[in-house]
Amino acid sequence: MMSKITEKLLSLVSDWQGGFSGAYNIREDGMCAGRLSTEHIQIESKTDKPGLDIIVLPGTKGETVYIPACVTHGNIDDLVYNDFYIGEGADVTIIAGCGVHTEDEEDARHNGIHRFFLEKNSHVKYIEKHVGTGNGTGLRKIDPVTEATLAEGSTLEMDTSQIGGVDRTTRKTKATVAADAKLLIRERLFTEGTQYANTDFEVYLNGENSGTTLTSRSVAKGDSVQEYHSKIIGNASCTGHSECDAIIDDNGVVKAVPELIANDGDAALIHEAAIGKIAGEQILKLRTLGLTEEEAEAKIVSGFLK
Repeated sequence: MMSKITEKLLSLVSDWQGGFSGAYNIREDGMCAGRLSTEHIQIESKTDKPGLDIIVLPGTKGETVYIPACVTHGNIDDLVYNDFYIGEGADVTIIAGCGVHTEDEEDARHNGIHRFFLEKNSHVKYIEKHVGTGNGTGLRKIDPVTEATLAEGSTLEMDTSQIGGVDRTTRKTKATVAADAKLLIRERLFTEGTQYANTDFEVYLNGENSGTTLTSRSVAKGDSVQEYHSKIIGNASCTGHSECDAIIDDNGVVKAVPELIANDGDAALIHEAAIGKIAGEQILKLRTLGLTEEEAEAKIVSGFLK
């Protein structure tokens, strides 16, 4: 039976309401706490290392697979390797949130290494939420690694968010994109106190009419530090757009480092970055509606990260 902490974390990162509708695997403190395959989506344990093979059959439409992971106490360093094989013409949603919790001085860490293999004309919407909870002094760490291979005409949409409580995170994403394929990433980050977050995107646009859009929105409060690195390599006639928008408050620090490499004369690559504080007039306007300064600031931050 799953712990109450696991159930709470599941509700935060994967919309758990006592169960899932569709295929799922629940990971709790490095072990499987529940699994279900469906007719079109098979979930199998790896035989050589911790992790799963998630196999979506060609032509599968409208199904959702849930792959959440939870760490419920300190002194756990969980590492998992999950491979997603998406069949030709499939169109599915994958929800793979992660929560870490500690009540003592021991660190709690989850490191998920996910590889995606999208076959021709397939489409995946991938949703990933990260959260840290608990009152312990041990660090809450989440370090996701994502590798994606997109075949001709496929699309991978990644919507990732860190919604609070994570003390240290290094987020690495690397992808190769074939002709007419698209990689769309939307990242949202919130840090406070002395938290640290590092994002590293590396995308190779290898096929004609391939494209990527990388969007990061973040808020750094307290003495927290964020680093954003994006690298887009255009090896064909392609389009690439990297955008980093950040709000800093108190002594927060945000560093944005873009890199664009065009190895083809028809590669159109763009980077945009904007870093600044919350505008005083925004707070003033909300205070005239009856909000305190703290409430006004929270409202602005919430809207910015939506």
